[in-house]
Amino acid sequence: MLQFLTRRVLAAAVVLLAKSFVIFALIGLMPGDPVDLLMAANPDSTPQEVTRLRAIYGVDQPILERYGHWLGAAAQGDFGFSRLQHRPVLEIVVPALGNTIILTGIAFILSTIAALALGTIAAVRRGTWIDRAINLFAYAGISVPGFWLGLLFIYVFAVTLGILPAGGMPRPGQPYPAWAYLVLPVATLFIVEIGGLSRFTRSAMLEVLGQDFVRTAHAKGLAPARVVIKHVMRNGLIPVVTIIALGIGHLFSGALLIETMFAWRGMGRLTLEAIMGNDYNLALVCLLFTTLMIVIGNTLADLAYAILDPRIDLEGRRG
Repeated sequence: MLQFLTRRVLAAAVVLLAKSFVIFALIGLMPGDPVDLLMAANPDSTPQEVTRLRAIYGVDQPILERYGHWLGAAAQGDFGFSRLQHRPVLEIVVPALGNTIILTGIAFILSTIAALALGTIAAVRRGTWIDRAINLFAYAGISVPGFWLGLLFIYVFAVTLGILPAGGMPRPGQPYPAWAYLVLPVATLFIVEIGGLSRFTRSAMLEVLGQDFVRTAHAKGLAPARVVIKHVMRNGLIPVVTIIALGIGHLFSGALLIETMFAWRGMGRLTLEAIMGNDYNLALVCLLFTTLMIVIGNTLADLAYAILDPRIDLEGRRG
């Protein structure tokens, strides 16, 4: 276990290092740098002042040299200041990351549990009206765009009925309780995520239901529920775990649109604002945190493989 975690930490460090350089280079290619934006606000600036500011900000240096300076400071815990908010980047990113984890974490847990349950029920009741109803719901979740569903929820529950807030963050003195601000964005992410995962779960369970060991378990007189939970789900969840792990990254990317739509102050909206405002340091750290969450999700998936199937060790071999 320790050797596996050590390798994973080293691999994550290499991935983050490579990703940081790629993002740093791409952001450096964006039109307009901090000095250009400052000069646009002051038309009377002289060429000498522009040259001096470029030297102060380091934008006159080659990109490798600029990246080296940033990496050295980041290794000491200094990720720079936000040009838009005039604060250290970590002071901005950490609260936003917490808000995103709350939003996506609730949606991820609810959608995963519901998808596993619905997919398993659909597989066990294959060909019945229950199977058809679950498939219809799953196809609807896959087909409906997240932004359209979010707008529909806002119109119905916030504008028409007025029972939920249209968006924003919970603050003291507001007419709605804190949990009410999570209902619509969580419901949107829940429906968007549940369709594909439930369909994949159904396919995986159907494949296991046709195996010989399942028929043997039924022949021994085991209760159907025990057969499904102990034998079918345990073996059928192994490929599903991969989809669940990939869903973590998909949730974080999808949260960008949902957070912007519902004015939720999370990483998605913060990343969009940083990119649109050419806030180099803030955009870079936001994208690196998103990469880190995806790496953590993949590591948890590998651990889940070993738990679900003891024949798979953490070295990636079957015993």
